[in-house]
Amino acid sequence: MAYAAESDAGLDLASTTRQVKLEKESELRIEVGNDAPLRLRLLNGSAEIYGTELPPEIWLTFPPRLKFAVFTWYGATVEMDGITETDYTADETPMVSYVNVHAVLEGRRNRAKASASKGSDTSLGPRVIVVGPTDSGKSTLSRMLLSWAAKQGWKPTFVDLDIGQGSITIPGCIAATPIELPIDPVEGIALEMPLVYFFGHTTPSNNVDLYKVLVNELAQVLEKQFTANVESRVAGMVINTMGWIEGVGYELILHAIDAFNANVVLVLGQEKLFSRLRDVLRKKPNVDVVKLQKSGGVVSRNAKVRQKDRNYRIREYFYGLTNDLSPYANVANFSDLLVYKIGGGPQAPRSALPVGADPVASPLRLVPVNIDRDLLHSVLALSYAKEPDQLLSSNVAGFIYITEIDSQRKTVTYLGASAANFPSKYLLMGTLSWLET
Repeated sequence: MAYAAESDAGLDLASTTRQVKLEKESELRIEVGNDAPLRLRLLNGSAEIYGTELPPEIWLTFPPRLKFAVFTWYGATVEMDGITETDYTADETPMVSYVNVHAVLEGRRNRAKASASKGSDTSLGPRVIVVGPTDSGKSTLSRMLLSWAAKQGWKPTFVDLDIGQGSITIPGCIAATPIELPIDPVEGIALEMPLVYFFGHTTPSNNVDLYKVLVNELAQVLEKQFTANVESRVAGMVINTMGWIEGVGYELILHAIDAFNANVVLVLGQEKLFSRLRDVLRKKPNVDVVKLQKSGGVVSRNAKVRQKDRNYRIREYFYGLTNDLSPYANVANFSDLLVYKIGGGPQAPRSALPVGADPVASPLRLVPVNIDRDLLHSVLALSYAKEPDQLLSSNVAGFIYITEIDSQRKTVTYLGASAANFPSKYLLMGTLSWLET
């Protein structure tokens, strides 16, 4: 569940080990220090981290910079060993309202299952979309709802549309994966074959049309899977969204609700957004809009911190959460790779446009990318596409990181998560880059 605890040798246990007693329906909020991991174990009672129960008397090791909360319904004592940036207990949490939502979703799943057992092919489990401003706890609530459902034996589908951070894979992607077990409190989501589409940017404003196309593509693929799989269909899905809720961001929320046929909209920490969605969705049958309080433990992050978090997510893909993976360094010839970006390309001449119109690059145009020094430090996606015209509709197999370009030898040196051959010669590029440290 967690990576191996470090040896106690050399640790001043008297100064770093302490016990915390939690009263019922309270939580211990923790920010692990920047330089060393933190060990934690449950001594007595019962407690959970974002919906996943802690095993008794087993040390879990949390890596530096991780922020999390240990919640107990009935009371518990936990022990910590290590240095935290901050830790404190809170007895005012929205957890009761969150678990009440879970109970309602549980009822809907049971009704959908009963309907399916009678031969109905229209039985739909809950399709929950979680919306709200940046740093309102959307990812955390999504994780709770998924873990609680998995604990009850369901296999809900997690859909992550937050390209800025990425809970399933690296930033710059939209993705989906079934959740078969409660999510590990340290290592996160266990992945088998996630469905991943590469947008290539960390904000939809870089190419709104492409973002919509990929959301539609993912939704259509999941719809086909649900049609063929009753178990997935009745378990439903939980959809996490980005924190952009004004202007185009609001339009993209409405687009996602339509694309995934969402029937439960959970609005975190924003009265205005709740009011707008309630009014506009009132005409849609069987769509419930629910306002929820955000947790007081949510930590606000500025742009610099969010960029650091993105870098950590990319590094984690190649090296693992605790540097327990060894990426493969490989060399490829220029002729072996065909790199494309989506959007841009030649603009129509002004003379060919209506009077007063400005030339605009096509947002869905496939543009070949020259392999040169400009690719250095880029993160590229490995597409399953067999032809260029399949790049828009094809999901990706993984990612590589460009570490060197040799223009004389016409070779590219890159890091890959495995030594396996590329699924095709087509790669996708966006604005996603990473300076390995």
